[in-house]
Amino acid sequence: MQGQNQQQAYDRGITIFSPDGRLYQVEYAREAVKRGTASIGVRTPEGVVLVVDKRIRSPLMERDSVEKIHKADDHIGIASAGHVADARQLIDFARRRAQVNELRYGEPIGVETLTKEVTDYIQQYTQVGGARPFGVALIIAGIADGEPKLYETDPSGTPYEWKALAVGADRGDIREYLEENYEEDLDLDGGIRLALESLASVNDDELSPEGIGVATIDAETEQFEELAEAQRESYLDEFGLLATEDDEDDADDTDE
Repeated sequence: MQGQNQQQAYDRGITIFSPDGRLYQVEYAREAVKRGTASIGVRTPEGVVLVVDKRIRSPLMERDSVEKIHKADDHIGIASAGHVADARQLIDFARRRAQVNELRYGEPIGVETLTKEVTDYIQQYTQVGGARPFGVALIIAGIADGEPKLYETDPSGTPYEWKALAVGADRGDIREYLEENYEEDLDLDGGIRLALESLASVNDDELSPEGIGVATIDAETEQFEELAEAQRESYLDEFGLLATEDDEDDADDTDE
């Protein structure tokens, strides 16, 4: 009984390490991320691609209200997986930091700089009693001095840089597909194809344009662009991934 009480204490206290060096609340936050539908990022020499799964829980829900891709600055986009409200808080923070940097220094914020400011903010919530970690992971993509960058934020507040990655549901299967098929010399369309095919690999090799989101940040223009539904449908048709029927699974209520 005493051991069980000690276990519960480690579970409830975000500032308390367990004897084996674990913070259980941070690990539970990672589990919350896995309950959200997938978001994928692919870095290419020509730019960065973000693709998200936007499955909704009910046909009565307005699809446009399901936002998983966000513009943080002209040259930076963010995709999320996990709790909706947590993602909105972090994205609003990122946008404020980008604007402060522009006003203070007269230049766009660096992608790595913004990522580390976001993860520093996340990390504070792993050290303060009476608060909980953010139950969301972000993919932060952008262009820095003409060079594409791709980062992941973790609920522990750790930033990681990637060539290609996935967060959310089916992360392991999608990452395995990316590892097998990623090539260093992909062009931007090739990056879109790889991201869509990796998402389709865990969705019966079929996707609907209404059920996904796609955005790019071009290395030449350094501009964030979210693709319209007609563009998404064109890519799916070109790559042979267009679903013949609009069969969408219910998404979990933690997803954005």
